[in-house]
Order: sequence, then C-alpha cells, then structure tokens
Amino acid sequence: MNTKIFKRILAVTLTGIVATAALAGCGGNAGTSEAGSAGTAASSTEETVVRIGAQPFPLYTPIYVAHERGYLQEELEAVGASYTWDEFQSGPLVNEAVAAGEEDVGFMADLPAIIAKSTGQNIEIVSNVAYGEQALAVLIPTDSDISSVADLKGKTIGYATGSYAQHLLALLLEGEGLTLDDVQSVNLGAGDQPAALANGEVDAIVIWEQYISQLTSEGTAKVLADGTGIKKGNMITYFVSDYAQEHPEIVEAYIKALNRADEDLQSDPAGCAADVAEDFNVSPELMEQIIEKFTFKTALDEDDIKEITSVKDFSLDAGIIQNDVDIDSFINTQYLEEVNN
Repeated sequence: MNTKIFKRILAVTLTGIVATAALAGCGGNAGTSEAGSAGTAASSTEETVVRIGAQPFPLYTPIYVAHERGYLQEELEAVGASYTWDEFQSGPLVNEAVAAGEEDVGFMADLPAIIAKSTGQNIEIVSNVAYGEQALAVLIPTDSDISSVADLKGKTIGYATGSYAQHLLALLLEGEGLTLDDVQSVNLGAGDQPAALANGEVDAIVIWEQYISQLTSEGTAKVLADGTGIKKGNMITYFVSDYAQEHPEIVEAYIKALNRADEDLQSDPAGCAADVAEDFNVSPELMEQIIEKFTFKTALDEDDIKEITSVKDFSLDAGIIQNDVDIDSFINTQYLEEVNN
C-alpha cells in the first residue's frame, strides 16, 4: 500500500468491495484518494461512518498497526460501521479539521488536544495511545557549539507552534531560568525542520520521532536534550463528544482495535515494524529501534491523568492557553471501562 502522501482517505466498509474514496481536504494538506488492502469504498446501504484524522508519525504506531493489519476494519464492521482516514502533518491541523466538522476522531499529543478543548471544541479524550520521554527532543547540528539548554538563549529555534514540542521547550528553558521570550521561535512543521536545521536557517529544532532517529542515525544532528525526567509525552485519542455519545459502540470498537495492536507490538515488534515502516518513511530496522522508545497502551491511569493535568496547568500559567480546561469532563474513561470489563 502506498501511503507516502500528506493526506489520504480510505473508506472501510462491510461490503469488501475495493474502490476509490474521495473526501475534501483541510489544513492545506493536499491529498488523493486511494484504496488498498485496508480500505474499500462505501456501500450503497446505510451505515455509520467514523472519520479519523490521522498523523503519519511513530508516536501513533498502534493506530497504524490497527489500520494496516485490518483491526480497525474488523472491529468497526462488527458494529456495522466503516471509517475514513485523512492524514495531516500536525495535531493543530487535525484540530482545524475537527473544528470545521470534517473529522470525528483525532489522535495527537497532550498539548494540542488541550489547546483545542480550551478554545471551546466539543471533544473528549477517550484513550491513551502511547508515551515516550525520548521520543521528543531538541536537536542541534552535529558541529554546533551549543552545549547546553542555557546556550539556547538568543538562538533561533524551529518547532510546530501549539504542538507538544512547544511545551517541552518551555519546560527545558524554565529549568534554566529562561522562557520562550528568550529565544527566537520559528513556526515550522516537523517535515520542514530537518532542512531548516541543515541549511542553517535555525540553530535548533524541537522534533519528534521518526525524525530524531533519522537525523541522529544519519549523523546530521545530535540530541541536546529530550523529555527524560521532564515530560512523559502522552499521545491520546479524542472523539467529538456528540459523536461519541451517539455511537459509544464505535468508540469501544476503536479501543478494541488498538488493544489488539498493542498486543502485537509486545509479541511481534519486528513484524509490526515491517508493516508500518513505509507509513513513516523509515526502514523496518530503524522502526524497530523507534518502537523501543515507547510504551503503548490505551489505558488512562492516575499517572496519565496527572500528567495531562500538569500540562494543562503549565499551559495556562504560561499563557499558551487562555481558558482553563475541566480535566474531569475532558477525560472520559467510561469507554475504556466498558471494553476492559
């Protein structure tokens, strides 16, 4: 299956008839429709469709495993549903599509989800996806004379504004008595950051996997600091609240598909790496190394909720968000409880 496009749309249905599906794009990501082993066209009969806003990064490996191995298709078929699959290059772009009424589901890091909720979007977190402290890092050129986070003062740093990379940078700077005002920030998508670093347009970047492993293995960049001991880096799934309340069986089917993928990642990491490596434009061997940096799970335990709450509190204090978020109503664990009981 060719997944090397910024955005693709796959409709998965009960009929098993393969065809091309086409949906309108959003957020500046042009894309084409394609059908393959995991996607078939919508049938003429009535069925419920869930529209998934995806991001092609290893942070979301279980969802891609569930997609590529057909678990999403199977679990949704079991409740009489199908799905569409749109790819975006950041959480904020997924938020835009959800706000525009074009997606029902988004998976992303903690901060962009919190930002979306703080702006009034009617969404709720229904599951964890993964976390990994080493999967987000500040990278500098291998020949850079920057040797500590304190040396970033006055430097030009590229990162995706509104992403969890912004939060890590703020935390690292805070540890040195600095703030984001002490650096020159450049809003760059993850895909644009490596070239900007290589061309000397920025002094450092704050980026996630797969780029960390790619750039360090190539020898073009090195890690200045990552999230170890600073930021857990929760990846979550949220649903539009009205959609989830109307279709709880679809939320539960989604979680079941991810649980199956999590089991595979434990028992067959090499096979999973081979299945999704192309989605992230890395080799299966490098993908295996990336998988080792993560803990994959759907459960939202007390530590996860505490971490998300701390991200929210920090973001409010730092002015990243303007409106507080009620975590108790934002995180809804009832679907997880139904699946696990």
